[in-house]
Amino acid sequence: MPHVRANLRLAAFVPVHEQVWVPSPAQGVERVMLDRVGDEAAVATSLVRYAAGSRFPRHEHPGGEEFLVLDGVFSDEFGDYGAGTYVRNPPGSGHAPRSDAGCLLFVKLRQFDDSDTCARVVETRVAAPESDHPVRHVLHQHGDERVWMLHGRAGQSVRLGWHELVREILSVDGRQLVEDHDLEPTAWLRLPPGREVALTFVADGCVFAKTRAVP
Repeated sequence: MPHVRANLRLAAFVPVHEQVWVPSPAQGVERVMLDRVGDEAAVATSLVRYAAGSRFPRHEHPGGEEFLVLDGVFSDEFGDYGAGTYVRNPPGSGHAPRSDAGCLLFVKLRQFDDSDTCARVVETRVAAPESDHPVRHVLHQHGDERVWMLHGRAGQSVRLGWHELVREILSVDGRQLVEDHDLEPTAWLRLPPGREVALTFVADGCVFAKTRAVP
């Protein structure tokens, strides 16, 4: 059983230059394993890349699926989802995904609370209001789980609280600093439970952030 950065009590950082793309079982679909416990039926956090015209066989999501479209257009029998679309498919759902033009996704599998049955589609590419502080766009919340987009301008900082939980940050646009970690688009950082830290926007942009309970 593959274990990739599986200990949630340890910090993990995967900058762009350390991302290794490996084939999935579906031709034309590749992924970067950010953290993972299991084979194909895994608790997993990944970047997933669909080549134009590729597709995945229909499958179920017994533990739920959460994804953010980073580039291109992702499609299934329920619709087409362009860059910036955030989707939650609850436990028991299923679909037959494909991408006619190709796409890049950030995907989390089997990480839903058993009581979270909410299906959700949210457009995250909204104009962030002018503000002297970073702006938080809440995407979902249930129990201890909080999911949001943080939009900021160069020089602005925000404290990453919820320090009793695991916190994850994916750089979506621009450039950010968290302590000594330099984040560019698709860089991923996982912070274990512990003290609060600051995220500083080096350039205008946004990050996807969420909390995650420690098993």
